[in-house]
Amino acid sequence: MKDQSYLKIDIFTHIFPQNYVEALKKIDSMDERIEGTLRVVPTLLDLDLRFRIMDRHEGMMQVLTLGMPFVKGITDSEKNVELSKIANDGLAELVFKFPDRFPAAVACVPMNDMDAALKETERAIDELKFRGVQIFTPCNDKPLDSPEFLPLYEKMAGYDLPIWIHPCREIDYADYRTEDTSKYRLASLFGWPYETSAAMIRLTFSGIFEKFPNLKFITHHCGAMIPYLAERIAQFYDTDERRGPAEYRRGLNKAPLEYLKMFYNDTAIYGNTSGLMCAYAFFGADKLLFGTDTPFDNQLGARVVRQTINAIEEMEISQSEKKQIFQDNARRLLRLPT
Repeated sequence: MKDQSYLKIDIFTHIFPQNYVEALKKIDSMDERIEGTLRVVPTLLDLDLRFRIMDRHEGMMQVLTLGMPFVKGITDSEKNVELSKIANDGLAELVFKFPDRFPAAVACVPMNDMDAALKETERAIDELKFRGVQIFTPCNDKPLDSPEFLPLYEKMAGYDLPIWIHPCREIDYADYRTEDTSKYRLASLFGWPYETSAAMIRLTFSGIFEKFPNLKFITHHCGAMIPYLAERIAQFYDTDERRGPAEYRRGLNKAPLEYLKMFYNDTAIYGNTSGLMCAYAFFGADKLLFGTDTPFDNQLGARVVRQTINAIEEMEISQSEKKQIFQDNARRLLRLPT
């Protein structure tokens, strides 16, 4: 299928700045892991290879987020602060050198030290001109509605810039209580969408959108389970009084589904048009943003880009709505220049 000529702003791509790789290699036990990751996914670091893949698609641009392993539990709090700064400086350098390729970057912040996280958020946005921050769910094994994270949400609401939510469940989160580890990659295959869905529900019932009405989150993998299970969610929280929804909704001024529809969502479900249509039916075109999860596939990122573009083009929606998904929503949400 031939790409449409309009710009395509990939909202959720991962990369390793060179300085971050070098810093990680100096940490005990990390050198072998980094080398192994780069052998499997060289496009995390190899810009020439990344650019060749991008050039296959007219108008392709990438918003940069840090790739795995993330600054999350790698080491102690002080080292995480240092690594976050190194990573952000590296991301900023890439945006500065290649503005036609990378229109914006997303900050990495040390969430195990909230004071440091707020300072690095300010530095990344005010000085480095980043267009948001990336956090993980769970965050330090805690839910995203934990009170300790509220200062970051208040800060980002003040900036009116989004928070990218990236799920993460490790292999030691077993599938069954009688086992010690997850099998068959289920921890990431199904565990990650579950973590995203749980975070969205927890944030909804925490009243976070009542506290900060303009707070914006971008979910990975197209809102995870929420669009597909919308009516089940409504049954549990809107109509089934046996389950205590009145208590859950205390302090909320809208039905839970209305808050869930406030989330923005990338299209990184690897080329599933019917899945995108499900998300479109729930969130609407204005809450979907082209995102591929590049470069994490078995073809160095080439396949997920092609499949995702094709899937959007095959959606039974108007061309103007496709343009919204490919570029307009990202421009508006990140306040990118036109």
